Amino acid sequence: MDNSVIIKGGKKGITVLLDKNCSFEDLKERLEEKFRDSAKFFKEANLAITFEGRNLTSAQENELVDVIRRVSDFNIVCVINKNNESSRMIEDGISKIVDDAIQSRLDLIDKPCHFYKGTLRSGQVFETEGSAVILGDVNPGGKVIAGDNVVILGSLKGYITAGCNENPGSFVYALEMKPMQIQIGEIIARSQDNEDTIRKGRKTKKDIVIEPKIAYVYDNNIYIEEFSQDVLSDIQF
Repeated sequence: MDNSVIIKGGKKGITVLLDKNCSFEDLKERLEEKFRDSAKFFKEANLAITFEGRNLTSAQENELVDVIRRVSDFNIVCVINKNNESSRMIEDGISKIVDDAIQSRLDLIDKPCHFYKGTLRSGQVFETEGSAVILGDVNPGGKVIAGDNVVILGSLKGYITAGCNENPGSFVYALEMKPMQIQIGEIIARSQDNEDTIRKGRKTKKDIVIEPKIAYVYDNNIYIEEFSQDVLSDIQF
């Protein structure tokens, strides 16, 4: 049996073990065979992928991702690098965000979900008619504009506009929630308005640790809370 490429599934996605002694060109061929044979199993799932067993350059990593996308229908939401701190943050975020409760709501969205991998710096704008997933940080001055929901698998310190499609039930999720401004539908909240986390008019202690948070509209106000199933159930889609 050829074990130069081994595919393992897990809660956070799939891990591909690569033989470090195999030539890269041979490895691509074996990878193509493995994923073509496994295409029916993965179907159209949204998964993160991790390559282990050998060091890959960014170009090689992209080549392998292109091979997988060519022979299978599943959507690679991000590539996780175990040695990268921001990737570990993204990995942790995926384990929270790819949750049955959120996934069931994302499934209700008619428009596509678009992904951006990297940091949005000051002056950069990412805009989509559907939902937006940012696999990285939104720095001060960076902007995300989405017709539906916005998910930041990183730090949110810039500007967010969600629910442009006349959808006040949209939400904004971030692993670190420190926005300069959030707009959901026609409701706007600025940083000075959100120094404390609010739960339907009830203040809690000011954040002292980084925790995933979700922002949503309730009673014509934007509330930012620690992410939980109970909070998610409060959001009216």
